[in-house]
Amino acid sequence: MPDKDQVLRLLDQGHGYPEVGRILGIPAGQAYLIATGVPADNGDTVTRERRERPGILPSRTQRLVNDREVNPTSSERVHEWVRRRAAEDHQMQDAHTHSAS
Repeated sequence: MPDKDQVLRLLDQGHGYPEVGRILGIPAGQAYLIATGVPADNGDTVTRERRERPGILPSRTQRLVNDREVNPTSSERVHEWVRRRAAEDHQMQDAHTHSAS
Protein backbone atom coordinates (compact mmCIF):
# COMPACT_ATOMS: atom_id res chain seq x y z
CA MET A 1 0.00 0.00 0.00
CA PRO A 2 1.44 3.38 -0.99
CA ASP A 3 1.99 5.89 1.79
CA LYS A 4 1.40 9.62 2.08
CA ASP A 5 5.03 10.54 1.38
CA GLN A 6 5.04 8.55 -1.87
CA VAL A 7 1.88 10.24 -3.12
CA LEU A 8 3.00 13.74 -2.14
CA ARG A 9 6.42 13.17 -3.71
CA LEU A 10 4.79 12.25 -7.04
CA LEU A 11 2.52 15.29 -6.80
CA ASP A 12 5.56 17.48 -6.15
CA GLN A 13 7.10 16.04 -9.32
CA GLY A 14 4.16 17.44 -11.27
CA HIS A 15 1.94 14.39 -11.61
CA GLY A 16 -1.82 14.74 -11.16
CA TYR A 17 -3.86 12.33 -9.08
CA PRO A 18 -4.98 10.17 -12.03
CA GLU A 19 -1.34 9.67 -13.04
CA VAL A 20 -0.23 9.11 -9.42
CA GLY A 21 -2.90 6.43 -9.15
CA ARG A 22 -1.69 4.71 -12.33
CA ILE A 23 1.94 4.83 -11.18
CA LEU A 24 1.10 3.37 -7.77
CA GLY A 25 -1.54 0.94 -9.03
CA ILE A 26 -4.41 2.46 -7.05
CA PRO A 27 -7.47 4.54 -7.95
CA ALA A 28 -6.96 8.32 -8.14
CA GLY A 29 -9.49 8.88 -5.34
CA GLN A 30 -7.53 6.56 -3.07
CA ALA A 31 -4.32 8.46 -3.84
CA TYR A 32 -6.13 11.68 -2.87
CA LEU A 33 -7.32 10.13 0.40
CA ILE A 34 -3.82 8.87 1.23
CA ALA A 35 -2.27 12.26 0.50
CA THR A 36 -4.83 14.45 2.23
CA GLY A 37 -6.84 12.33 4.63
CA VAL A 38 -9.97 13.71 2.97
CA PRO A 39 -12.28 11.54 0.82
CA ALA A 40 -12.43 12.70 -2.79
CA ASP A 41 -16.18 12.06 -2.95
CA ASN A 42 -16.84 15.01 -0.64
CA GLY A 43 -18.18 12.63 1.98
CA ASP A 44 -16.51 14.64 4.70
CA THR A 45 -16.46 18.25 5.82
CA VAL A 46 -13.41 20.13 4.61
CA THR A 47 -12.43 22.66 7.24
CA ARG A 48 -10.08 25.60 6.72
CA GLU A 49 -7.33 23.56 8.37
CA ARG A 50 -7.92 20.66 5.97
CA ARG A 51 -7.94 22.97 2.93
CA GLU A 52 -4.37 23.95 3.82
CA ARG A 53 -3.05 20.38 3.77
CA PRO A 54 -0.55 19.44 1.09
CA GLY A 55 -2.22 17.85 -1.92
CA ILE A 56 -5.70 19.32 -1.38
CA LEU A 57 -7.44 20.31 -4.60
CA PRO A 58 -9.60 23.45 -4.52
CA SER A 59 -12.65 21.78 -6.08
CA ARG A 60 -14.05 19.05 -8.33
CA THR A 61 -12.52 16.14 -6.44
CA GLN A 62 -15.59 13.98 -7.18
CA ARG A 63 -14.13 13.30 -10.63
CA LEU A 64 -11.30 11.38 -8.94
CA VAL A 65 -13.76 8.70 -7.79
CA ASN A 66 -16.27 9.00 -10.64
CA ASP A 67 -14.46 9.95 -13.82
CA ARG A 68 -17.70 9.67 -15.76
CA GLU A 69 -18.98 12.83 -14.13
CA VAL A 70 -20.63 14.88 -16.85
CA ASN A 71 -22.18 18.30 -16.72
CA PRO A 72 -23.76 18.77 -20.13
CA THR A 73 -24.70 22.26 -21.16
CA SER A 74 -27.73 20.92 -22.99
CA SER A 75 -29.60 17.70 -23.54
CA GLU A 76 -32.06 17.13 -26.35
CA ARG A 77 -34.00 14.77 -24.09
CA VAL A 78 -34.44 17.55 -21.53
CA HIS A 79 -35.38 20.07 -24.22
CA GLU A 80 -38.06 17.66 -25.48
CA TRP A 81 -39.41 17.22 -21.95
CA VAL A 82 -39.58 21.01 -21.43
CA ARG A 83 -41.36 21.51 -24.79
CA ARG A 84 -43.86 18.78 -23.95
CA ARG A 85 -44.52 20.25 -20.49
CA ALA A 86 -44.94 23.73 -21.96
CA ALA A 87 -47.37 22.46 -24.61
CA GLU A 88 -49.46 20.78 -21.89
CA ASP A 89 -49.57 23.88 -19.66
CA HIS A 90 -52.67 25.65 -21.01
CA GLN A 91 -52.72 28.26 -18.24
CA MET A 92 -49.19 29.40 -19.11
CA GLN A 93 -50.02 29.40 -22.84
CA ASP A 94 -53.07 31.58 -22.18
CA ALA A 95 -50.96 33.94 -20.08
CA HIS A 96 -48.42 34.18 -22.90
CA THR A 97 -51.13 34.85 -25.48
CA HIS A 98 -52.66 37.62 -23.38
CA SER A 99 -49.32 39.23 -22.56
CA ALA A 100 -48.28 39.29 -26.23
CA SER A 101 -51.29 41.43 -27.21
